[in-house]
Amino acid sequence: MIKRLSIFLFLLALTPIAQAQTPNPRSEKFHPIADHHQHLFSPAMAEFQKIQPITAQAVIALLDAAGIKRAALLSTAYAYSRPGREPADEYARVKEENDWNGAEAAKYPGRLIAFCGINPLKDYAIEEIIRCSKDPNLHYGIKMHFGNSDVQLENPAHIEKLKAVFREANARRMAIVVHLRASISLKRPYGPEQARAFLEHLLPLATRIPVQVAHLAASGPGYSDTMAHTVIEVLAEACEKQDPRTKNLWFDVTTSAHPSNTPEMSALIVKRIRQIGVKKILYGTDAALGGNLQPRESWEAFCKLDLTDKEIKTIAKNVAPYLRR
Repeated sequence: MIKRLSIFLFLLALTPIAQAQTPNPRSEKFHPIADHHQHLFSPAMAEFQKIQPITAQAVIALLDAAGIKRAALLSTAYAYSRPGREPADEYARVKEENDWNGAEAAKYPGRLIAFCGINPLKDYAIEEIIRCSKDPNLHYGIKMHFGNSDVQLENPAHIEKLKAVFREANARRMAIVVHLRASISLKRPYGPEQARAFLEHLLPLATRIPVQVAHLAASGPGYSDTMAHTVIEVLAEACEKQDPRTKNLWFDVTTSAHPSNTPEMSALIVKRIRQIGVKKILYGTDAALGGNLQPRESWEAFCKLDLTDKEIKTIAKNVAPYLRR
């Protein structure tokens, strides 16, 4: 009884903003099969980032409340390798966090899988990809966060390191989920040049694996990032023209639909989804912390977009190849 009460209180405290959402009939009619963007935080990672730990048990409870069957847990081990914040035992802690995520996912076989989190600029990045590829709990894919890792797509040296990562992931059939948004705090360039670099240098290397761009190329919560709008415009137009480089490209809508959005922002999301094509759109939630909505409320917010029932139903049924195994 005490254990159940603790879980209830944890879920209740996660996102107060979620309580203010008005239920949408479409969100009850259609339920996403999968959440393609979830995060766990081990006690060690939570202490490092000064946030609340999140376990697989807590995520399962959130998924159940939203009627979602499966989820991908994207390890945030790369947080240990953020430039200027690296602990002395950085790589050991990266491995520890990745392994913890894998072990948590393994508690719910058939429902959860875990991705290995890496900073692609680190000397140990390829070593960690190879290590994770041999782990039955982590072989599904890798998660990169370009903002956290200060990846700069206009930097030729960074492009070369990213090429090596894409080649290794492709060779080992490990899907890639990438938070493409460049560092906001460091005010790194982020626009058409970076979108074209991604298209021209990296996507052609992912011939056998899906590449999933998180947050519709923004960050969130919400979709107010005007720099990100110029990036998704380039990528969406490439998809619309059926550019062969976008054959294995997917996008998740994690945190994009949000009560903070203006009608213009919501209309832009709909426009880009239709340009990309609804069959390439994946539902995701993100960690239920800060201003992020919980899965149930996040799906309700998404269902309020001016999409047709058919479009909503298609997106709800979309499942990335890595979750079909």
